[in-house]
Amino acid sequence: MEDMYTYEIKVPKDRVPVLIGKEGSTKLKIQNETGSLLHIDEEGIVQVQGDDALKLYIANQIVRAIARGFNPAVAFNLLKQDYVLEIISLRDAVGQNQNQLERVRSRLIGAKGKSRRVLEDLTKCYICVYGKTVSIIGDSEDIVYAHRAISMLVGGAMHRTVYKYLEKVIKEKHFQSM
Repeated sequence: MEDMYTYEIKVPKDRVPVLIGKEGSTKLKIQNETGSLLHIDEEGIVQVQGDDALKLYIANQIVRAIARGFNPAVAFNLLKQDYVLEIISLRDAVGQNQNQLERVRSRLIGAKGKSRRVLEDLTKCYICVYGKTVSIIGDSEDIVYAHRAISMLVGGAMHRTVYKYLEKVIKEKHFQSM
């Protein structure tokens, strides 16, 4: 008999229906793609079980991504090789001050979502600002640049400074790959 592994994740109640999907479609896709079993209770406690540790880890990451505000279609990018999820706590940067948290969230999202869109376009990552966190899904190399850009914005850097940094990094990366 193979060993069974389990992760337990607390999913916000408002995200449980998204995790389950229409007629259970999202839950079923996670299970089929990763060979895992998901047990979801009414309190939002999700148990992810499986016998393949790597596939189970990926299932866990997909559930965490959906719990942190990502659309399931975006979360399924974690099935791609070298794609990872990174979650950044804004509370670590701004403390308990609710006004500071809202200011930082606004800076990251921008007017009509412009800042987030520009960051996503430049880094080729998906970015979600949800609650007290910022989550990033992308290639493990690209996530480094996205994390740095987010840290710069949280730290008070001007948007254009961050965008110039990203453009410079992208140019350097492009020249290195030639």
